[in-house]
Amino acid sequence: MGYTNLAYVIAAILFILGIKKLSSPKTARNGNSIASIGMLIAIIATVVSPGSGIELDFKLVAIGMIIGSIIGATFAIRIQMTQMPQMVAIFNGFGGGASALVASAEYFNKFGTVDQTTFLTATITLSVFIGTLTLTGSFIAFGKLQGFISGKPIVFPGQQAINGFLALALVVMGVSVCIGGGQEMNMFYGVLILAAILGITLTIPIGGADMPVIISLLNSYSGVAAAATGFVLMNNGLIISGALVGASGLILTNIMCKGMNRSLANVIFGAVGLEQESVAGSDKQIKVKSATTEEAAMILEAADKVIIVPGYGLAVAQAQHAVREVADLLESMGKKVLYAVHPVAGRMPGHMNVLLAEANVPYEQLKDLGDVNPEFDDCDVAIVLGANDVVNPASRHDTSSPIYGMPILDVDKSRTVIVNKRTMNPGFAGIQNELFGFDNTLMVFGDAKEMLTTLYKDLKEL
Repeated sequence: MGYTNLAYVIAAILFILGIKKLSSPKTARNGNSIASIGMLIAIIATVVSPGSGIELDFKLVAIGMIIGSIIGATFAIRIQMTQMPQMVAIFNGFGGGASALVASAEYFNKFGTVDQTTFLTATITLSVFIGTLTLTGSFIAFGKLQGFISGKPIVFPGQQAINGFLALALVVMGVSVCIGGGQEMNMFYGVLILAAILGITLTIPIGGADMPVIISLLNSYSGVAAAATGFVLMNNGLIISGALVGASGLILTNIMCKGMNRSLANVIFGAVGLEQESVAGSDKQIKVKSATTEEAAMILEAADKVIIVPGYGLAVAQAQHAVREVADLLESMGKKVLYAVHPVAGRMPGHMNVLLAEANVPYEQLKDLGDVNPEFDDCDVAIVLGANDVVNPASRHDTSSPIYGMPILDVDKSRTVIVNKRTMNPGFAGIQNELFGFDNTLMVFGDAKEMLTTLYKDLKEL
């Protein structure tokens, strides 16, 4: 066991280094590789020394590892970068489900024996509760992201009261499982069922605008479930890795909430994007100025500094390579080009960073909210590609707006703003964007990839 614990310590160090490097787009790939090596070391250490009194069927272990590796590799190779949020949601669910299954197996194995201590039962119950909630919540999130379920908040009368009742019932059943009384097994099944239902009812009210927050929160849940399972198995590696994932996911959730200037409770219970639809429809129609790609090209030709603002529309159109080509062409014409990345743009944390990294956009050009906003003061042209709420000036002054107080990208301070959207439909928050009616804003309607491809040709012809 001494060598095993040493291996877990090494794995933990690699996990920490990996997470540290994941905090920057420039080192994220190396961070992912380092963390993967750490996980491989932890897996090998566990298989070689599973613990006293535990005998493994190495054939079954090998089969499981091979099947899991094939599935993981297939996902990684075949899933497009635009589908990365769905992949993250599925992996969160798999993590929670695995923790719940392992904890359940341990409960059935130790039930009624002298090894079934109160501490063991409590940790099993916690792991099953959080893991099952994560599983169903993650698959609801996947359904919303994939379009199987409406991306708008789904609410019904008495929803929060029902959630409160479910939570209270789970506490009562969990305590009953731990203290015994003859109905422990039935109570255990009750925890499984109610946790699954609660995962659904907590996630369906989440709208598209809040998906980055809920994805990072579910990631944190999966880590907590894994850590609880580590206590069930007395596996130091699992405890350490689960705690790291849980803590980092919670920190990321907090960062996402700050990026929207909202509390976590408001994200979970606020159902932003639902009630605002009727308000948006009754607002005075915004008068916009449309432009062609030829006109946009002439404006860009005269510019010295250009800032590109990617949004979810860029991801939907899979236009990351097209925008890189346009940016490279502008640089060859002597323009300074930057990318402004809002922390909650897209459907998951770092969504835009992942897309732009896939197109090999230079890391030096990627600027976050705090660094890039001063750059707009002397920016000649800002190109907004499918972003909406994160560039809406209403967040600064309209106290009735659902996005009031949310830090935004100050694109309106640029000399000219070129906005590309398919239609004038509102963003996830369900409100109109007053930026579109500003005197310095030009709207170029259409698919982002098609628009950028045409814009590239028009720039080449100048």
